[in-house]
Formats: sequence, C-alpha cells, structure tokens
Amino acid sequence: MLFRRAVLASFAALALAPLAASAAELPDLGGKSVVVVTENAYPPLQFVDPKSGKAIGWEYDAMNEIAKRLNFKVEYQNTSWDAMIQAVSDGQYNIGMNGITIKEDRKQKVDFSDPYMRSQQFMLVRGDEKRFTDAKSFGEFKDGLVGAQPGTTPFYTAVYEVLDGNEQNPRIKLFETFGATVQALKAGDVDVVLTDGTAGKGYVDASGGALKLIGEPLGTEDFGFIFPKGSDLVAPVNAAISALKADGTLDGLNKKWFLDYKMGE
Repeated sequence: MLFRRAVLASFAALALAPLAASAAELPDLGGKSVVVVTENAYPPLQFVDPKSGKAIGWEYDAMNEIAKRLNFKVEYQNTSWDAMIQAVSDGQYNIGMNGITIKEDRKQKVDFSDPYMRSQQFMLVRGDEKRFTDAKSFGEFKDGLVGAQPGTTPFYTAVYEVLDGNEQNPRIKLFETFGATVQALKAGDVDVVLTDGTAGKGYVDASGGALKLIGEPLGTEDFGFIFPKGSDLVAPVNAAISALKADGTLDGLNKKWFLDYKMGE
C-alpha cells in the first residue's frame, strides 16, 4: 500500500506539469525509421512476458503510441544497461528507454526527454526477512550485503544513503544486470536490492511471496528517454509526451501496468 500511494502521488505530481501540445499540433516525421534500445529487464516498464515470450511493458506501449502520433517506425533492439548510455551517445541507437533516471552527469553524454514518470526507491528483500526493516537498521546490520549494478542510481543510493559513502565497500556486490541482482537476492547471495518501486512491485507480484518491499522511500527520481546529443527527435518526442499527458493516455498506461497488470497471470 505504501508503494501504491507513492506511485499514485508521483503520477499526480507529473500531471501538474505544463501540458502544451495537442495531437493536432504534433510534427509528422514522415514514416522515418527510429531505432529504440532497451534492456527488457525492468518490469513493468519493459520485460519479456514469461507466457508469450514477447517484449511488453509500459515503455513499449508509450513508445508505440509516440511513434504512431509522430508517424515514425520503431525498430527495437536490446543491449545491457552498462553499455546503453554510451551506445546511445555514440549514435548506435536513436533512443534509449530503460527507466533511466534524469541526472546532470548523464546529460554530459546524452540528451534527455522531458520526464514521463516519477518514481521512488525502495528496499527489495526476501519475503521472510526479519533482521532489518529499513535503511537505518540495514546499515547497522554489518553482515548484510547489497546487490547493485555499477553506475546506477540504486548503487549510489546504497553507497551514500544506506552505507558509509565508500564506493568500494565490500558489502556491495556488483552484477551486470538488474535481473541478476534479484536472482542473487532470491538465492541468498545478497540481502537487499535497491530499486525504484516500479520494478520492485513487478518482481514482488511475480514472486508468490518470495519477495517484498520494506521501509520508506529513499529518494525520488524522474525517468526520461535518452538521445544522442543534439538529436532532432527530442523536441517531437517531448511534444508527444506532453500530448499523452494532456489527453489521459499516460494515466491509462499507469492504471494498466501499475494497478491492473499482474506478473505471470
């Protein structure tokens, strides 16, 4: 319930952002091809449906709608998170979507769209965890291990808000993908994974009680799509995001993926 209130409050906050564009005002990109890259490891934003084997999620629905309204053709490709920002910066892909937090240091490499979602970080733990209940008690639990991907917002939150500010702290175990951190958590190789509530809720719902979210939110982050610096796609995509907010489309996606959708059902 805490997570749901936080997510709904975040959606409400974004809904108050300036809404300038209408569908009639959107540019026409003339059917051009646009390569969009993602990791497919971040439910319910983007992931592979365990039943159908198809890549689905909030971001896919949003990007497909943006493409429809701007009249461009999407080609989806996959890469790992640790390679994504640099690959987009190098122009290997036109757009990156992966629940990417808008941060000043990342803006040195890529351009961001306007925020399309606001989320808050939580602690993801095993369902039977009783040794700690929040960030403070975990920090005091000296045997506790954190699983994280290097260079991500959860990594830096673990270092500077949960632990001691030492990026080499041996209590942090590094993994190549977010999914690998969750598997390590389930296996007992680490004791907590920090994640924004969007991904965390997806994994909790699919775990059958094996996982849960604990504690208060550890921070707020805005998500945006990324582009090579100077991309001429930024302004049209921003106009489309504004239109999707204005006509309730994003509200509909929020309801579909965060309230109605149940992983594995």
